[in-house]
Amino acid sequence: MNGLILHCGAEKVSREELRAVDTPRRTKTWIPVSHYDCASLIAEEASRRGMEITSEEYGLSANFSKMFGVLKFKCEGKEMGKCLGIRNSLDKSLSLGLTCGYRIFVCDNLAFGGEQTIQRRHTSGIDIESLIPKAFDNIGHRYIKLQKDIDKLKVTMITVDDARILTCIVGESNFIRHSDVITVLNSFQNPTYEEFSEKTKWSLYNSFTEIAQKYSPAKADQCYRGLARMFNLAGE
Repeated sequence: MNGLILHCGAEKVSREELRAVDTPRRTKTWIPVSHYDCASLIAEEASRRGMEITSEEYGLSANFSKMFGVLKFKCEGKEMGKCLGIRNSLDKSLSLGLTCGYRIFVCDNLAFGGEQTIQRRHTSGIDIESLIPKAFDNIGHRYIKLQKDIDKLKVTMITVDDARILTCIVGESNFIRHSDVITVLNSFQNPTYEEFSEKTKWSLYNSFTEIAQKYSPAKADQCYRGLARMFNLAGE
């Protein structure tokens, strides 16, 4: 589960199709941001920084008031590409939000998950043309830290007994279903993929995320956020 998920009435559209959505007039305390301007400024800022976009996906709610998007970027020499999630609203229901990570999803049921998130209300002080570059500055540092944290997990060995303890803690915290505890442990001990054959925390983390792919968006959001904290990938 890695991308844009629409199952609550929203429909996929192109970035150009966002241009047709009317933006309400601003008030003294509320400044709605055009869906098209939001998506375009983010894509332009990414390109300006040399981030090669490999795919863009956008979705609109049934009444066009909410926009969701996911951009994926080329990442040389890494097994996982960088991703950026977007959401925006024209009806005061959602803050303008950006989420970054290597495994994210943005869903029209308002689950909005990733290793990191940045959100900004549409108040009179919002200035999207300065906000987006500042957000990218922050995101850039977070990508670097996240990659360092992942590299550390890859060389941190963990015994099967310690993996059992951590998996039970994750289950007790309801980040995964209790019935999936044994499945995660079996996956850790008998990995499907060769790259996860070493008994590292990274291998265990991927055993969890393999399970999360079958969850509903809301449950997967809970799982990914919980795992980010458990494995020190929350940027704290």
